[in-house]
Amino acid sequence: MPQELPGFYYDAEKNRYFPIKSPIPGAPPSTSASQKPTSISKKAKYGGNEIADKVVTMLHVRELCGNSISSNKKKVNFENQYQKIRASKPIVWKYQETERDSDAALEHVYVNVQTRDGLTESEVLLTGGLNNMFRCYEVGSVMERDGIIGWEIVPDLLQPTNIEKQTASLKSPGPVYSPHLFQMGSNISCIKIPRNYDPQATDVDSSVSHALMTTLGSETSGGSVCLMNLSEPLDLGRRIDEISVFKSTIWTADSYSDGSRAVVGTNIGAALVNIETGRKSWICRSKSDVLSLQLDYSGKLVLCGLRNGAIVTVDTRQKPQDLHAGCPKHEISFPSIKTGKSNSARGQKRDKQWFEVRGNVDHSRMIFMPSSISCLVALKLYDQYFLASSMDGTMRLYDHRLTQRGAVQLYEGNVNSHTRIQMGVDPSERFLMSGGEDFYMRMWSIKSGEMLYEDKFMNSVPSVLCWARGGPDCNRGPKNHLPGAWLGSQEGLFYVNTS
Repeated sequence: MPQELPGFYYDAEKNRYFPIKSPIPGAPPSTSASQKPTSISKKAKYGGNEIADKVVTMLHVRELCGNSISSNKKKVNFENQYQKIRASKPIVWKYQETERDSDAALEHVYVNVQTRDGLTESEVLLTGGLNNMFRCYEVGSVMERDGIIGWEIVPDLLQPTNIEKQTASLKSPGPVYSPHLFQMGSNISCIKIPRNYDPQATDVDSSVSHALMTTLGSETSGGSVCLMNLSEPLDLGRRIDEISVFKSTIWTADSYSDGSRAVVGTNIGAALVNIETGRKSWICRSKSDVLSLQLDYSGKLVLCGLRNGAIVTVDTRQKPQDLHAGCPKHEISFPSIKTGKSNSARGQKRDKQWFEVRGNVDHSRMIFMPSSISCLVALKLYDQYFLASSMDGTMRLYDHRLTQRGAVQLYEGNVNSHTRIQMGVDPSERFLMSGGEDFYMRMWSIKSGEMLYEDKFMNSVPSVLCWARGGPDCNRGPKNHLPGAWLGSQEGLFYVNTS
């Protein structure tokens, strides 16, 4: 046997000694080498032991220090920190055979469904596509239906692929069932439900009786405003009624909290529509399209996001006005253009340094973003705040009371150039989610602006989304599952569980 020499090892094949200066070939790596911060494995990236280790550490700290713990050299709330960790490691599901069903509009609500056992509470997903199709999906386990034609779609788990089956089943929203498909006259542009449906409610609000839907319009006709009756049992078939027809393109809409009126954004301005009579009255007229709009929670003001990048605040408390007369006229100046290259390029596209708006406009709340407004979202828990995004990827949080001081918070990292992409906010209003033209889905903390999640799991733009609202323990789906987000793209329907 070769003699052992300190600092050397013997290689039998080469019949010689080698100094021990680095890891021996074929030997397991040293402790220090294995702990070297190289690339993160998929198991760590998508949950695995990483989340468990973080949570255990946080629990130990909370036992010692209470609900306020230290993170990154600052005090944070234990519950908030835990939710951020969970949100950064979501579980993603995909529904096959749903291509182009939900790439234009998406809405989620609890309704009553007629079954053999009587009237039952159920989850319903309303989707609209750029193929003129409107579909009503029922979410969860599907019971037997006699004489009802439809099909059940079971979701496939995309990520992570290493979680236990039991855990995955608890996180899954379940299958979707679609007995109803409606062919509309043009592409679906928007789906909304009245705000009297409370996301934090523990039971279904019986006053939620209809869903508002708008169509974009075509080359030969304008858009239309329609209602779908949600109080009728699903098995008996739901009826869609056209209540108002426009000569213009309809880009977007929002519904009043009591469901009595809707405000509609078109290529010539914004109008109020009486749901019962279908009568419309114009509250804002502009040569720049109203691509996005949002009622505040009082119903007195509406934010109109224009193609030219302006966000105009319009007072809706006025008598019906004629389209061309009666509305106050305003000439509004664009902000001064800086000397940067990108800003110069945008400035060259402007034919004028001002634009004209008719309506009861509040000049003190005028906001300008770098490009066309893509989406506006009002926050309910903090009713003075709203989120805005533009088509260059800019995303900001504003305070109605401090608009002259600029944005309260910025959310960096989103990618966009010309696509109307919808933002989504979770029911607790802690997280903001949005897709990008690079096919990535991203999530931020609304309060801090920190990006919590960024990943690509589809090969098309996640253009629309809605966060599933908290609701009853419906017997059609998993019990007590926390809300996640529904995503729509040309590739189909997805569900992201962040709980």
